[in-house]
Amino acid sequence: MVFETISVEMLLLYNLGAIALMMMGLWVLSILLDDVSFIDGFWAFGFVLVACVTVRLFPFGGSHQQALTVLVVVWGLRLGLYLLARWQREGADGRYLAMIGRAKGNKHVFTLTKVFALQGALMWVVSLPIQLGAYGATGPLGTLALAGVVLSVAGIVFESIGDWQLSRFKRNADNRGRVLDTGLWRYTRHPNYFGDFCFWWGCFLLACEAPYGWMSFPAPLLMSFLLIKWSGAALLERRLLKSRPAYSEYVERTSSFLPWPPRKPDGQ
Repeated sequence: MVFETISVEMLLLYNLGAIALMMMGLWVLSILLDDVSFIDGFWAFGFVLVACVTVRLFPFGGSHQQALTVLVVVWGLRLGLYLLARWQREGADGRYLAMIGRAKGNKHVFTLTKVFALQGALMWVVSLPIQLGAYGATGPLGTLALAGVVLSVAGIVFESIGDWQLSRFKRNADNRGRVLDTGLWRYTRHPNYFGDFCFWWGCFLLACEAPYGWMSFPAPLLMSFLLIKWSGAALLERRLLKSRPAYSEYVERTSSFLPWPPRKPDGQ
């Protein structure tokens, strides 16, 4: 059933409910598999779910909603399938194993609250441009929205190329223990995260042409924090600095996040 007069508050609540149901189902699956690592892939799929629920409940967002939906579906399916394939190939993620190993009490209760519920809450906030950017938008895409589309597409391309280069590097057994420092990885230590960063800021710009779009500003800010300071680049770098001696040299010459020509070694 489509609710033609659904309020923006109800739209947000329905999406929160859809995310909660998805996370509960994934939590049950994690108990059966005794592994939560697949959540990374479903993190991306969750935004596709939000886009689909939003279109179903409020299919009146015009060109803005169409653009947001297409962008999110392309981004989410590409990233989700990539991460699930990596999980099937490489097995349980050491980050989650270490986190669960430090947990006190029942590990399934811990994963419900600290993995699935937490990621569900973060997903709802990050997805605000998808929800608010479709509500009440009319007319063709304006200059701000077009800039957002360009930035989001650039982010998808940048992230996809970075993931492809990393996957190809890992498949070569001769590269075991080495550091990827060619291609996009020559200019930034985290091209995949930078691409994600561009994608979400682009979605926010697109959403800003809708009446409530500006209220989604916490979404790209939160995603930027996650990518740069919390679960993304910062966490990965701490692990790589411990496990790969050559990584410290790579850090010295390569931009941490924004793409930039590599620095020359001292004396050159």
